Amino acid sequence: MFFDGYGYHGTSFEQTYRCYPASFIDKPQIENGDKIIMPPSALDRLASLHIDYPMLFELRNAAAERVSHCGVLEFIAEEGMIYMPYWMMENLLLQEGDIVRVKNVTLPKGTYVKLQPHTKDFLDISNPKAILETTLRNFSCLTTGDSIMVAYNNKKYYIDIIEAKPSNAITIIETDCEVDFAPPLDYKEPERPSPSAPSNKAQTEEAPVDAEPKFNPFTGSGRRLDGKPLNYQPPPVSSSSGSKDKKPDVSNSGGQSSSQGASRQSQGKLVFGSNANRNTDKQKEPAKEAKQEPQAQKNEEPKFQPFTGKKYSLKG
Repeated sequence: MFFDGYGYHGTSFEQTYRCYPASFIDKPQIENGDKIIMPPSALDRLASLHIDYPMLFELRNAAAERVSHCGVLEFIAEEGMIYMPYWMMENLLLQEGDIVRVKNVTLPKGTYVKLQPHTKDFLDISNPKAILETTLRNFSCLTTGDSIMVAYNNKKYYIDIIEAKPSNAITIIETDCEVDFAPPLDYKEPERPSPSAPSNKAQTEEAPVDAEPKFNPFTGSGRRLDGKPLNYQPPPVSSSSGSKDKKPDVSNSGGQSSSQGASRQSQGKLVFGSNANRNTDKQKEPAKEAKQEPQAQKNEEPKFQPFTGKKYSLKG
């Protein structure tokens, strides 16, 4: 008979027993490992056989077709009965008093094992590697598909054996075994925000640039110091887009400024905010204003003359 290429030496030991949890024999310490308690008759049978040490056994539940492996702690159980950790009974789908077949085997030394915790709580332990190393010292073998129990700080953590090398069942006694971890069963990766298309980014960056208004100096409306309305209205200011592409006409502005300067000297009045650099027809406007101003001055009220009052002496 063979198991994954490894055979049983000599006449093999194979016997059926009724299984019970460790609580029935008042041995709670075996819950922290994978060792069972067998009857004394099993020791007599094993001693007469040419078997390898340490003693390793295959546990098989024929009804559920489940297989696991374990070691032995003591031979003090009643005849026809064995006691095993409760988590091992759960792996084999066994109830109290069910029949289980026990057979001695020889397993290869493990070189690699991959573990997967059931919950993320195991990763929250301050040093999970040290806790796992301490716990696995109580184990003699590991079987792919089993769920072992790690007790720490009054809490139980269950870990699945999802891969083992060089065989599905390995021994971890006096061997250097590489241990790898898979993400916990309840682990969820954080959602990553989906990046937007680069074309949309370019559009959003260009939109604010076009929307910003351009600063145009000296575009306000003119006001007279005497409070009377102007005889002409300044032309509307062109859009900022047009001002970007068009350059100011140097010749027209020079002619307009000279004509406006002449009109102001003739009128003897100061006007703020005059805007006369937009239309080409504005060169004729100063001449019209010069003709209209003398008529307007005739109808004007007398201007305020400063320092024209009577004189008074402090002597009385």
